[in-house]
Amino acid sequence: MKGKSFWPYKKKCAVIITVDYHDIEGALTQYPQLKGREKSLSVWRYGSLRGVDRLLNLLNEKDIKSTWCIPSSVAKKHSNHIYHLIESGHEVACSGAKHEDYSNLSLKGQIANLQTGVKELTNIMGRRPEGFRIPAGHWQQGFVNALHDEGITWSSSWRGDDIPFFHVEKPIIETPLHYELEDAPYFAFNLSPAVPVGQSRIASYSETLENMKLDFEGFYRLGLCYVLRLHPEIIGTAGRIQLLSSLIDFIQSKSGVWITTASDIARWWQTQPSNTQDHPANIYFKYVKKHSHNHF
Repeated sequence: MKGKSFWPYKKKCAVIITVDYHDIEGALTQYPQLKGREKSLSVWRYGSLRGVDRLLNLLNEKDIKSTWCIPSSVAKKHSNHIYHLIESGHEVACSGAKHEDYSNLSLKGQIANLQTGVKELTNIMGRRPEGFRIPAGHWQQGFVNALHDEGITWSSSWRGDDIPFFHVEKPIIETPLHYELEDAPYFAFNLSPAVPVGQSRIASYSETLENMKLDFEGFYRLGLCYVLRLHPEIIGTAGRIQLLSSLIDFIQSKSGVWITTASDIARWWQTQPSNTQDHPANIYFKYVKKHSHNHF
């Protein structure tokens, strides 16, 4: 793959900075024992109180347009943040109506969550969101068709590749994620109840920065798509925001880096060839089609 460029404008690699803005909803979905524990929930409320503004200010200072994935319930509750994001030229994508673990929903429930989220975000923004990120869990067979029906052109929910790929059911672009390119595995922490459950300790800032730089160097060398996944309550603290600033400076120091929104990447990727037949997305589609008589 070295030496091959997938990108326009003679760029060497692509970077998407994405932000999951879930307020306390994500924590309550994944750790329901937090309900009613305001001291613990304040860890996640910090994102709305301080983290969003601090992160947005940094991105604007660096002249970066980012993509924020937001449930419409959070957007309604914190509409002032959403208006500020839009005014600053950032992208808002849909993460459903409220933060749900999609593994616990039927296909009908998943579609209802999606439709309400798209409708409510459209009412707030004045235009339909182009992208979707699953808040948690896995979608059911047939959900890609629903994404297409709602005008969604891209998803950033799956993993398993270093460049965008096509979903087979409909021409929706997937911009894949990697755990090592996320802030949560390094820094998410609450003492009691334990978050994460294994109660791992907060990682070294300097070592985390070096890890992320090494990952970017690999993506840059091979001409791939580096999708950073952040959370305002995690990366938006007074100390960690400087870590992000240093990482962005490192990325911007390299020539030929296309830093843009997920929608820009998806629009470009629509001009690229389809997946090869041995791509995992194609193999998965063939498998489920063979074993299912519904939704195709």
